[in-house]
Amino acid sequence: MKFQQNTIGSLAVDHLPAGARNHNLWSTCRRKIIDTISCGGAGYRHTYTVHPPVALNPNNDEIKPKPKLESRSDKKSEKLSELLKESEVLEAEEEEVKKKVEVLEEMKQVVKRLQCGGNDDVLDGAKEVRRLAKDDSDARTTLALLGAIPPLIGMLDSGDLDFRVAGLYAILNIGIGNDTNKAAIVKAGAVHKMLDLINSQTEGLPNPDVCSAIVANFLGLTALDSNKPIIGSSGAVLFLVKTLRSSVEGEANSQVVQDCLRALYNLSLLPSNVLPMIEIDDFVPFLLTTLGDMEVSDRILAILSNVVTTPEGRKAISSAHDSFQILVDVLSWTDSPDCQEKATYVLMVMAHKSYRDRQIMIESGISSMLLELTLLGSTLAQKRASRILEILRIDKGKQVSETFVGTSGANVSAPQCGSVDSRLVRSTDPSKDSEDDTMMSDETKAVKHLVQQSLHSNMRRMAKRANLPQDFVPSEHFRSLTSMSTSKSLPF
Repeated sequence: MKFQQNTIGSLAVDHLPAGARNHNLWSTCRRKIIDTISCGGAGYRHTYTVHPPVALNPNNDEIKPKPKLESRSDKKSEKLSELLKESEVLEAEEEEVKKKVEVLEEMKQVVKRLQCGGNDDVLDGAKEVRRLAKDDSDARTTLALLGAIPPLIGMLDSGDLDFRVAGLYAILNIGIGNDTNKAAIVKAGAVHKMLDLINSQTEGLPNPDVCSAIVANFLGLTALDSNKPIIGSSGAVLFLVKTLRSSVEGEANSQVVQDCLRALYNLSLLPSNVLPMIEIDDFVPFLLTTLGDMEVSDRILAILSNVVTTPEGRKAISSAHDSFQILVDVLSWTDSPDCQEKATYVLMVMAHKSYRDRQIMIESGISSMLLELTLLGSTLAQKRASRILEILRIDKGKQVSETFVGTSGANVSAPQCGSVDSRLVRSTDPSKDSEDDTMMSDETKAVKHLVQQSLHSNMRRMAKRANLPQDFVPSEHFRSLTSMSTSKSLPF
């Protein structure tokens, strides 16, 4: 190949003097050498570009890093989803607010109809109040604040039966679970207006719908403690007792009976209301004779548990015919722990307060039933039965001690110092010794006979509850135990 020779430089150099030419050549060579050393042998300057680190896969192939545009798009999508969620929450809240506003406007229109509407509007308004307040606690509060209670109570003065019933049930629903509304209803005079509805119906029995609505209202209103003295002194007790008696004796709705008993129980929680109850003719005897009904026995025993806490109530129970026999029979036929616990509570209080009542209990055969309860009853019933047995045992010990002291006199006196052993002291009269031996043997025989009867009775009851055959005969070992048992072997 032929190279074209560049003569431009030489031409330029030839015009320079000899010393200048040598100096320029040296400068050029020096610059090229320096550039070569500093740039790694290249004849030109190289500019470096810094790249991000690159990861290698197992095959030593380069994996390109994700571009930054993808992470930015992810962030934008996340923000967009959050905004969408927030918008959905705001829309839901707006819908809820709209519904509340609509309900509030509806309630305002209902109350306006009650206050300012005609007869049809008032009747429809009462029905709407009953519907709105049935299952909504907030609606009850709002309706009361809007002023729905006074016009509803005013409907009780109407001569129309439909108005009365609609007003009663609207008042009932607006007071459910709201103590403030219950107090406001009583303060507005609803109790006396309800009783006036009953007293105004002189012809025959009151309307059953009106009676059931009034009883339900009394049940709800008596749940508030501040209402108990007002309702108890208003004559509502007499109405509830009469309604209960007529409902039990007739074929009334069982719900009315339950509501009456529960309302009477609420009122009996206040001791000052017990006296008006027992002053009603045959109220306590009626409760005792109704204990045979399994559906109401638990409610009746709950009322008697409150009645027995007052002296007047204990006197009424004690003076009722066969009261203790009925209560003892309750322990024998009921298997309900609640009934057993309440019955033993009444008997325990009566036994603790009166010696006469304790003697009647013993004559009614309470010992065997209490022994059975201590074995098979609930924990609370066992404790109460044990307490009654302890009271009866103390009385029996006192009675035996007084009888023995009165008959044997000096034989049981404390020995004097220096005297012989008291066990060797005998009366000088043989007739007295034989009389004492006869007396003690009779008492021992009576105790043994009582224990045997109690154990055999308990064995029969336990066999019955264990579904054993009726002709079940205890083993000879058990007979030997019962024949040798004395009162000391009893755990009480």
